[in-house]
Amino acid sequence: MARGNGGIGKSIFLLILIIILVLGGMLWFDYLGVIKAKKVFAPVYKLFGLTPQTSLSASNSKPLEADLDDDRLAKAWEGVEIRNQELDKREGDIVKVEEQNEAIAKELEDRKNSQDEREKTFNNQLKKYDDRNLNLEIIVNYLNNMPPQTAVEQLISYDDQDIIDILRKADEVAKANKTVSMSSTWLMYMSRAGQSERASLIGTKYLNKPETLD
Repeated sequence: MARGNGGIGKSIFLLILIIILVLGGMLWFDYLGVIKAKKVFAPVYKLFGLTPQTSLSASNSKPLEADLDDDRLAKAWEGVEIRNQELDKREGDIVKVEEQNEAIAKELEDRKNSQDEREKTFNNQLKKYDDRNLNLEIIVNYLNNMPPQTAVEQLISYDDQDIIDILRKADEVAKANKTVSMSSTWLMYMSRAGQSERASLIGTKYLNKPETLD
């Protein structure tokens, strides 16, 4: 019987101990604000002069979890800022490359325009030369079909450089046609027409083949 009573006593003691531990745990968790049992343990707090942890006080004390969230957020913003700086730098590099490409493109365009202008000028000069060469040939053929005296009457109406060019073209046409050139005959009739001094000057320059009369 003594052993039976002793076992019951131990069981009762363990039960009471468990109850005390449970109540103590609840009391501690309520104080920390983990659970809400302030009304139940209010007299105990007053007895020991304690103030339970409230939601307001917990917020003001900034728990560790909140600090960790703030740190994570701060690091995230720092990462975003670094990324923005990298993007800004890349954008700046791209802008510089685009500006360089635009400068090169403009230089190439200017060179192309300059080359086009030179080609246009050359073609105009060539066309002008071809047109004049054709006109000289037409004039020579026209004069060759006239009597020398009549041809000279037409010839002396031109300026000296044109006469020189006509005489040279007459030589070219005669050579191409394997005939005798009328250039010397025209100069002779020019002298007979009272323009011997002019005919002599034109003849000298015609034989020397200068670029111009100057």
